[in-house]
Amino acid sequence: MIHEILPVGMLQCNCSVFGDETSREAMVIDPGDNIDEILAILAKHSLTVKAIIITHAHIDHIGGAAKLKAATGAPVYMNRNDQLLYDNLAMQSAWLGIETPEQTSIDSSIADGGSVKIGATDFHFLHTPGHTQGSSCVWIPAENKLVAGDTLFRDSIGRTDLPGGDGRQILVSIHDKLLPLPEETIVIPGHGANTTIGREKEFNPFL
Repeated sequence: MIHEILPVGMLQCNCSVFGDETSREAMVIDPGDNIDEILAILAKHSLTVKAIIITHAHIDHIGGAAKLKAATGAPVYMNRNDQLLYDNLAMQSAWLGIETPEQTSIDSSIADGGSVKIGATDFHFLHTPGHTQGSSCVWIPAENKLVAGDTLFRDSIGRTDLPGGDGRQILVSIHDKLLPLPEETIVIPGHGANTTIGREKEFNPFL
């Protein structure tokens, strides 16, 4: 499967573009900004976006969703528990001192245990509240990859001092939903370098 990771926006959110080589169907996860660059990746591989997935509603992960949806017509998926956070996008913009991006409706709520198929590959949703109440991860068993949003990082975990954050809850989410995954699972965090489940189990000081 095609997989390109593009750090986008002023906070360098890791946006993932997954594409099936046979069907040319694609999924874009966390299109926070730089939509023209995302569209260029899609065009390079002749991909058609089937789903836009938002791991959580912080502006650096969802800021470009409306623009990408307008360009592709693809539905936007996000856990409904982050709707209030998305509704307050103007407040988030003010924190960063940037212009408020256009907003879009959420077409489907991500539910724990739900999935979307791209080509022959299943993308499974894990609800992992703690960083925000709607925070979710995407587990792709066939690729042995986990797109972790801002729940788990290399040597760290997501911050919990923003609205909707809960320090105890994020640890429960990580221990119950993420650490049981195979140790060789490649973790693509919301920011920074990739890691593995095994590495974080051994070295992450927060766990």
